[in-house]
Amino acid sequence: MSRRTEAESSGRLFGRFDGSLGALMLASTAIVIVAGLLQVSFGAYSIPMQDVWSAVTDPDVLFDPTVLGTLLLGGELPDHLSNETVVVWSLRLPRVFVGVLVGANLAVSGAIFQAVTRNELASPFVLGVSHGAGFAVLLTLVVFSGMAVFLPLFAALGGISAFLLVYAVAWKGGTSPVRLVLAGVVVGTVFHSFQTALFFMADNLAVVQNAISWTTGSLTGTDWEQVRIALVPTLFVVPAALVSSRQLNVLLLGERTAQSLGMSVERIRFALSTLAIVAASTAISVAGIVGFVGLVVPHLVRTIVGSDYRKLMLGCAFAGPALVVGADVGARLALPVQVPVGIVTGLLGGPYFLYLMRKQHDVGEI
Repeated sequence: MSRRTEAESSGRLFGRFDGSLGALMLASTAIVIVAGLLQVSFGAYSIPMQDVWSAVTDPDVLFDPTVLGTLLLGGELPDHLSNETVVVWSLRLPRVFVGVLVGANLAVSGAIFQAVTRNELASPFVLGVSHGAGFAVLLTLVVFSGMAVFLPLFAALGGISAFLLVYAVAWKGGTSPVRLVLAGVVVGTVFHSFQTALFFMADNLAVVQNAISWTTGSLTGTDWEQVRIALVPTLFVVPAALVSSRQLNVLLLGERTAQSLGMSVERIRFALSTLAIVAASTAISVAGIVGFVGLVVPHLVRTIVGSDYRKLMLGCAFAGPALVVGADVGARLALPVQVPVGIVTGLLGGPYFLYLMRKQHDVGEI
């Protein structure tokens, strides 16, 4: 291989990295670390920050496959670990890990939907996918509680059903960004009404309270079970989204251009939409409906690194966790009472959604 060929290959491989993307990744990682340490240090049993850092970096955990396997698969931790290490790793860090997984999935899902629909205002929440998946989760919890182990599968089916319904409503010899958003709002409202109706079917107060936490989006009470549920789909979805960045870039050129380049547009659009639905459903199955993350994060990342999906998708995988983990710390510590993280992201995302609509001359189109 010639030097020129090697240089071109390296350029294609590393061309997605630049200073703005690197700064975004470093800043997002720093936010996750700082917010995570704050999250872990506070609770009924407060731990000084230096002890938190010692527990998080405890070599008896990090370099012992047996302990890591016990945490991931479930079981009793060894007796030789300190009390701080046990509290941090078994009780508090899972909430941070779930926040990271939820943020990455929602941000990646939103970025994919925005490319598939060529609509900057698209997201799992706006397109009704979140409400469809949330309805499926609540239906399982309230009516089929014995099948809770299949929550991720039911969430994905609910999200797929909602998205297909949105496309059917929006289709009129084709779709447009505005019609997709309007259809998503209508379908999301219908599924939200179904969710509310389920509350009246539950005669157990604990089930109702659990359902309310799902509809508002909450990381309270998450543990290693939720980490296990979300980890495997995330390890598939995020790398697949990164690999699909070229197809997403082509879709942004328009349907005719993509077809002229040899792309099977409908097949790729369906496959990528399915990937986005799995990502959103994974997040919803462990944290409920955390609104607006899939809308806000891709747009913020786009303003920093540009519209190239090779950079955008990687930036979303880092910025999404920073937003969710940071918002969860704010929801828990910055207010007089602890509120679900979905309320905080909604308070941030709602005004930002209005800002986007006011800013765009051609509403929603990328």
